[in-house]
Amino acid sequence: MSTRPTGRRTRAALALTALLGSAALAGLPAGTAAAADGSLSVQYRTGSGGATADQSEPWLKVRNTGAATVQLSQVKIRYYFKADSPDATYAFACSWAVRGCSAITGTFGTLARPTATADRYLEIGFTSAAGSLAPGADTGDMQLRFHRTNWQTLRQSDDYSFNGTQTSYADWNKVTARLSDATVWGTAPEGNGSTDPTDPPAGGQALFDDFSYTSHTDPAISAHGWSVRANSGGPGVPGATWDPSKVTFSASGGNSVMNLETSTAGTGASTVHTEVLTKSMKFKNGTYAARVRFSDTPKYGPDGDRIVQAFFTINDLKAPMADDYAEYDFEYLPNGGWGEPANILYTTSWETFNPDPWQAVNQHTESRQSFSGWHDLVVTIDNSAITYYVDGRHFGTHDAAYLPERPMSINFNQWLIDLQGQTSTTPRAYDQQVDYVLHVKDQVLTPAQVAAKVTAYRDAGTSFVDEVPAP
Repeated sequence: MSTRPTGRRTRAALALTALLGSAALAGLPAGTAAAADGSLSVQYRTGSGGATADQSEPWLKVRNTGAATVQLSQVKIRYYFKADSPDATYAFACSWAVRGCSAITGTFGTLARPTATADRYLEIGFTSAAGSLAPGADTGDMQLRFHRTNWQTLRQSDDYSFNGTQTSYADWNKVTARLSDATVWGTAPEGNGSTDPTDPPAGGQALFDDFSYTSHTDPAISAHGWSVRANSGGPGVPGATWDPSKVTFSASGGNSVMNLETSTAGTGASTVHTEVLTKSMKFKNGTYAARVRFSDTPKYGPDGDRIVQAFFTINDLKAPMADDYAEYDFEYLPNGGWGEPANILYTTSWETFNPDPWQAVNQHTESRQSFSGWHDLVVTIDNSAITYYVDGRHFGTHDAAYLPERPMSINFNQWLIDLQGQTSTTPRAYDQQVDYVLHVKDQVLTPAQVAAKVTAYRDAGTSFVDEVPAP
């Protein structure tokens, strides 16, 4: 079920050696090798010192404090900040720079380990046109700024790298500088280290499935630990059935895709729900990921049904308000429901609930917008928090009070909350699709690491693996 939510120079040289190998490093041109062994400092001042502002203005200078020339194209600067909402997006601009704004780039990223003062960063880079820094030289003024793409007011007083009192340039170690992918200046927010690697860590028992099956009767589905639901019961419309034949498989974009079809003609007896779940409850801490296609409209018939499209983990409620229950959901409601009038995506972490009378203990994050189309969904669980990502961006972090006490199953389902959103008796059907699912036991992966691990499986021709031991 899925239910309602309520010594920096040495480090730089070692990093380049690890990347290229000692022989390759020795063979590099002298200027390049010297640059890799360089040192930098970053000075900062703010051009907009208020707690809130239309835009944040981090003005920066980069100085070469080493003994060798540094190519600016090898330098990356990161300014860390807290997003104003999980779905907030930002735009970068350069007002003026000594080296020329056209030689400066700005891109945004998501931190692997969100903190109370940072879950995003602005990364400043340089094109080859920016040139080089001789020993002792600096870039001069870089009057940079960023703002929310909708120009809503942003709060910067809670941003890790912001200092509203620093109105003249001074060294500032809450921005970081990387040279040839090694940090040579500053301290990143706690737990985020010097880089955001994309290579997954070694080890970690994993489940991976790209759903390369012929039909719901393919014996490999059961052999691989999956059950296609056929039993009656909730959640959803009373009297509805759960029909395994409405779970189908096809090729899309070069990959196999699982399709869950849910349909109705406006009555309980005509309503068909779909669900696929692991037979074993053996998944607990670690990383869960899936690529899922949500649909805003039916593939035929009138629109408006209050439908739920979900990817989640869950175990059984042994008694009302049992404290060892756990559930972690991505739930998309394209037509609203549960008091919501329109599109909403929930992520919800459950401690427990009582079905009758209804009482829920959970923490949730939501975004009220359309999520129609393909999305990369990631949730990580460690001993301190549950963290949700959508398309590589941090969506929400939930507290340790909601961590699981027992292992869970992995589920996908699509079902109707009720028949009040659309009362027509004209038949209609909705599709939810799944490209792959991944779980890595006891390892917290970044979204980039998830993507790299999935790519590695597919490049190796691996369509299924399950190394996760039974509990």
